[in-house]
Amino acid sequence: MNKLKELRIVDNFYQTSAFFPMPTTLVGTVSENGQTNLGAYSLCFPYYIAGKDYYAMVLECRNSSNTAQNILRNGKVTLSFITDERKYFKEAVRLGFPGDTTEEKMKGCLFTLVDSTLEGNRPKYVGESYQVFECSWASDLEDAYLDKAGFLEGYEPPYRNFNGITSKFGAHFILKIDRILMQEKYHSAIVNGVKANSFPRVPVDYGYRDSTNFWYTRFTKPVAEKIPARDGDVKSVIYAASRIDPDVKFTDEACANLVKIPRVFLKAALTQMVKIAKEEGITLIDEKALTVINDKRRQEKKK
Repeated sequence: MNKLKELRIVDNFYQTSAFFPMPTTLVGTVSENGQTNLGAYSLCFPYYIAGKDYYAMVLECRNSSNTAQNILRNGKVTLSFITDERKYFKEAVRLGFPGDTTEEKMKGCLFTLVDSTLEGNRPKYVGESYQVFECSWASDLEDAYLDKAGFLEGYEPPYRNFNGITSKFGAHFILKIDRILMQEKYHSAIVNGVKANSFPRVPVDYGYRDSTNFWYTRFTKPVAEKIPARDGDVKSVIYAASRIDPDVKFTDEACANLVKIPRVFLKAALTQMVKIAKEEGITLIDEKALTVINDKRRQEKKK
């Protein structure tokens, strides 16, 4: 086995001291003159994923960038996820070059910009995207609305911990997801069942860059790995199901059909099933009732 050797951690460690797989996104914001500005970012990840009344992403960027300054002023953002065509990634690298004004970088932009149909002064999104998140900055978190645009040479303390201006040159933005848009074929795959040939051609940014190049890899066919069923899974489901609601029961046969649900999601799934069962007047969830309930869950997912 190869031995691991320690590497010094420096600024921008994900680029200079690591190989770190990341997405390639084009972040759209509204400039002072109302024009949509596109910036290329990989430091954009899911943040609030469950248990709150909304879902959110976190975007990390230089606080002097066009993107950060526009968010501080306007608070509306589009996250456009592009496919792995070489010409698209080349354009993303160009759009990510620091220092250009919106007018300079958007002149002759390769991508088609599409108007949002949501209310308010929203940035446009990239029409060639396989999916788009339309977002609003949650500026109420940590009183980040107090941070203002205009300080291009760096911000003085105090700094926020996780939202707004977080250091002299850095910013984090918690972006509430208002809507997810997706190309029809990928939308259909998620709703009706994903197969290996259903995935979009997602580019992966390696993180590491040098003074000359950004590095990324193009899409290859994904490999499926079955989730293992463990001994006692049926008993675990039966135990959990019996404690959801005293008025709705599950048969052992129905529980056997639920063993593939990961343990961490089981209670939430069972709770949703019981809720639908009550709406449908079902007090005993057998295999037939489970089919009805799962159809209802799929319909709700489509909505």
